[in-house]
Order: sequence, then C-alpha cells, then structure tokens
Amino acid sequence: MKLLCDIPSGTEVLVHICCAPDASYGIRALRDRFDITGFFYNPNIDSREEFRKRLRATLDLREKDPFSLVVGTGGEDAWENVARGMEGEPERGRRCEACVRLRMRETARKAAELGMPAFGTVLTVSPKKDAAMVNRVGREEGDRSGIRFVEADLKKGDGYLKSVRASKEMGLYRQRYCGCRHSMRKDPPLGPVEQTEQGGPPNAPR
Repeated sequence: MKLLCDIPSGTEVLVHICCAPDASYGIRALRDRFDITGFFYNPNIDSREEFRKRLRATLDLREKDPFSLVVGTGGEDAWENVARGMEGEPERGRRCEACVRLRMRETARKAAELGMPAFGTVLTVSPKKDAAMVNRVGREEGDRSGIRFVEADLKKGDGYLKSVRASKEMGLYRQRYCGCRHSMRKDPPLGPVEQTEQGGPPNAPR
C-alpha cells in the first residue's frame, strides 16, 4: 500500500467497500494504520442477485477476518441519473468517475453522520480502477463535506496480488465485472491479469 496522506495513525475511518476481493486486502492494509469501519455501498450493481452475492461475500469476509461493517442502502435512482447519457463509456471513462463520485459522496456523508473524521475506499486495489481519479474524486468530496479523505494506492506493494491470494484462500465470490450493466456490455474482453482480478480464469472455480 502507498499512503498519500498525513492522516494520523489511529484515526477512525469509514472505508467504502466495493467488493469482498478488494476488501480482503484493502481492509487489512488500512487497518494496520487506522481504526476502520467498512461501508458496503454500491447502487451501481445491476441486479438484486449480483448485489446479494457481493454482499454475502463481504459478510463472509467479515466472519473470517472480523471488522465493523455498515451496509448502505438505496441510491439506485441516483446512479441511473448520473450514468444517463454515458452508457457507451468504457470503465475508467466519464461514467466510471461519476459512479465513483456518487459512492464517495455517500461514504463521506455517512462518515459525518457516524461522527467519523475521515473516509476512504478499497477501490484502488483493482487494476481496472484509475487510482489517481479515485483519489482526486475522494479529495473533492472530502473538501465538499469537511471530512478528510484517506488517499492511497492499494495496488502498490503487490496489493492486488495479495488480494487475489487472500480472497482465493478464503473462498470468496469473485465477480467477473465491476457491477455496472453498461460496463459488462461495453468493455473489451479481459486480458489475463484483468480476468484474474474480475474472478474468471485463471482463478480456481468459485
């Protein structure tokens, strides 16, 4: 993990969780420095079945490696609104930034509601996410809300490979796409590294 902020050790941080595989490393890495609570909030996930799979995997992770967890609800209409007109954008494009912003804004709002001074995300574990964009959006939403954002690139120091190993050892569900139906339809075929990240071959069967 490469930490890009000077937030003091021991600070309470609400950490947005996009999925259990990214959290399997991201939560551990951030917990080494901060007092973390996870926040599962993903109105971008395209179906109830997929949402349940990812939430169940996050609950499985919490059972195997305990941490405090808050599950967010709602936001589906807001997500449809921010994604409208950008259906053809690829992952890492404008739609992705709008989606990240929606989730970071709600994480900052929830942190303020819970009386936590800082928030962050495990999104930067994924090779499919632009860490610079995620950190910029997080900073902007932190400035907007008055809650500090934990800037980090969790891929650094083999963070992504550690997440693959940890999630495989714990038998966690590994999804094959980011959750957004537009991404599933429009993104180009996955390469070998991205396939591993998304849960398809060459991972062992789920």
